[in-house]
Amino acid sequence: MAVEKITSLQNPRVKQLVKLRDRRPRDEAGVFMVEGYRQICRALEKKVALQELYFCPDWYLGENEPALIAEAEAAGALLIELSKEAFAKVAYRERPDGLLAVAPQWQRSLDDLSLGASPFLLVVEAIEKPGNLGTILRSADAAGCDGVIVCDPVTDIFNPNVVRASTGVLFSVPLVVSESQQVHAWLKAKGIRTAATTPHTDNIYTQTDLCGPLAVIMGSEQYGLSEFWMKHSDVLVRIPMAGQADSLNVAMATIITLFEAVRQRSE
Repeated sequence: MAVEKITSLQNPRVKQLVKLRDRRPRDEAGVFMVEGYRQICRALEKKVALQELYFCPDWYLGENEPALIAEAEAAGALLIELSKEAFAKVAYRERPDGLLAVAPQWQRSLDDLSLGASPFLLVVEAIEKPGNLGTILRSADAAGCDGVIVCDPVTDIFNPNVVRASTGVLFSVPLVVSESQQVHAWLKAKGIRTAATTPHTDNIYTQTDLCGPLAVIMGSEQYGLSEFWMKHSDVLVRIPMAGQADSLNVAMATIITLFEAVRQRSE
């Protein structure tokens, strides 16, 4: 492959990649970074139109990278080789694997979600930590959710840490960003019951009906659910806590609640 090779840390492409770590430059350019072999594989599997693919053989961890690069090129990505120093400059990970792509951002509306006869959705409100949001996406994917709705977001869904923590599931789980009131009205119109998690209820999650059309509602790490969702959800449920801690990490609480719903729905 005859491709451009960049060695200078002052190259405009290198500078632009560094800028894409921040939200404003990402939004202005309408793109985001996808770093890592597995993440790029999943983007290509889902036919994401990668604009550019940067690679550095000095950082490779295996032997499958050339085939992935060829696949990206065949799909229309511009290939650019970076020196080891230049790749270290643009990489988000402490130990990169020599692959980094630039992908277009997307926008989906609630009506873009494809719902079956018994929809199973996850709604998260004001999640603050990108790593938690990425892990939540993985949980939703593993549980077979029809989609994830991010309400009143604090963190950007295209943050590099969201992409990394999701291990590329960001590309496979239908993901919508919206406002809580709009989401609530849409769920009501679709006949989807809402089950909100909070420690401030007597309803144990394992003893609550989580079958049928359902949206599980999870709140922020610091403040939990807003008063809006506490007031307007169909049922409130809690995970019983035996120790001194009064709450779980939101990503952990999400997977516990989702898989209880999976258990009930499969019986």
